[in-house]
Amino acid sequence: MKIILNQDISSLGEEGDVKVVTDGYARNFLIPKKLAVPFNKANLNMFEQKKMAIEKRKDTKRKDAMGIKERLAKEVLNISMPAGDKGKLFGAVTAATIVEELSKIGLTVEKKKVEIDGNSIKVTGNSTVKIKLYGGETAELKVVIEGVQVEGSKPEAKPKAKVEVKASTEEAVAEVAVAEEAVAEEAVAEEAAPEVSAEESVE
Repeated sequence: MKIILNQDISSLGEEGDVKVVTDGYARNFLIPKKLAVPFNKANLNMFEQKKMAIEKRKDTKRKDAMGIKERLAKEVLNISMPAGDKGKLFGAVTAATIVEELSKIGLTVEKKKVEIDGNSIKVTGNSTVKIKLYGGETAELKVVIEGVQVEGSKPEAKPKAKVEVKASTEEAVAEVAVAEEAVAEEAVAEEAAPEVSAEESVE
């Protein structure tokens, strides 16, 4: 089905563009949501009358995109996240993270416009993120991930001397137990031995 776009759709085209899409996509989604209108003489004439206004809006969008691109080229986004002692993050920096951090400095970017190699950053250090802008422009943003050591994330090594003392103590206790057992056995043996009378010893 042939349609005319009422507004920009990133995956399809810009306002005023004539496109051919499936009937279902047009009738069930684009037209009901007023994202497009059917291609016919009346609608074509309407867009011809709006052509100058549409071109003016496009020019404004292009200028805005260039301004954002220039600003992003100068920005360095610093992000602190919990990480292990080898720089591996407990989590990851995703497109949503970038969007949230950019909003803090007054920049609004759609999550789907953010491109990260591997879809996320999982280690500390310097990275470059790409952001798609209007008119096919792409901006590059420097991102610095700083790891924050989490308390208790690194196990403490137990002193060797302490272990040796513990081992020595256990050995000493074992030796005492063996000695006590030997004394007890000797006492039992003495009690079990028959008594010899004085008369028997004389004979």
